[in-house]
Amino acid sequence: METIVDCNIEMEFREIDATTQADVRLRMHDGSQMTSQGIANRNPDDRRQQRVGEEVAAARALNGLAEQLLDKAGDQIQEVMHEPVHLTR
Repeated sequence: METIVDCNIEMEFREIDATTQADVRLRMHDGSQMTSQGIANRNPDDRRQQRVGEEVAAARALNGLAEQLLDKAGDQIQEVMHEPVHLTR
């Protein structure tokens, strides 16, 4: 039988002048949480394109979250295997 587990991701954006910040929160099914932040800086000479800044900031925040998840999984594997674990990034 296949078990399906879900999690929730929330993302919030803030824009101040030429900087867009994305804050992401991952809530796992066991109640644990992880957070990450991504920032995009627009060159002052570039045209204002809010969506582009949000996409870049979101990608950076999600990348940070992915790194945390890989580290957590590696730690859990290492606890069972009792030897160093190196997950490919």
